[in-house]
Amino acid sequence: MRLATVLLAGLSTAACVTSTVDEMVFNEPVEGIGDSTVVILGRRHAADYETEPDFIQCVGDHISSRDRSITVIGELEFVNSLYPWFEPRTAPLHPQNIDRLLLQEPVAERMAELKTEYMIWIDGKTERSDSMGSMTCGIGPGGAGCFGFGTWSDDSDYEAVIWDFTDRAEVGRVNTTASGQSYMPAVVVPIPIIAPVQGTACDGIGDQLLEFLSSEY
Repeated sequence: MRLATVLLAGLSTAACVTSTVDEMVFNEPVEGIGDSTVVILGRRHAADYETEPDFIQCVGDHISSRDRSITVIGELEFVNSLYPWFEPRTAPLHPQNIDRLLLQEPVAERMAELKTEYMIWIDGKTERSDSMGSMTCGIGPGGAGCFGFGTWSDDSDYEAVIWDFTDRAEVGRVNTTASGQSYMPAVVVPIPIIAPVQGTACDGIGDQLLEFLSSEY
């Protein structure tokens, strides 16, 4: 097992983001995944939140754009092609459930066609908190305008669990947290200064998954 902690910091137009990535890998590939495919899915079985589809797409794009030899199957394509076995209420929660899943002939046939070797489940969300400030806008003789100042915090917390579909086993985990402060000053025109919290979390978790999947890292 390998444990690594990476501290990252990003700056975007004076909006600062801090991020931490923890990685645990139990069985790392040494030569990439060849012509097999990877699917990245968001956990949405909890009643109070869902892992954002745009975050799942961001991680997939991050991986495929940096190593074009890796084929990442789109989440929507995968879920639709295996309906209803990967809907939120029916999706497997543990790798041991894969054997039961493959007893369904349509599932076994479709998975063989897709050549899916690794299934990556991402669980988490980005939340906004600590909103402060105020802003007023109006129309006067000189025209329209706004005046004020607002600020808020965004916090991301995501965990990716890597399943080896062939061995029916969990082979690694990556956890990333990111936080940042955004601002909205307005003197006539509001100017948002946005901290790219979710994007930083996407890059952090995507880089660690690339180390696991890619022969180039």
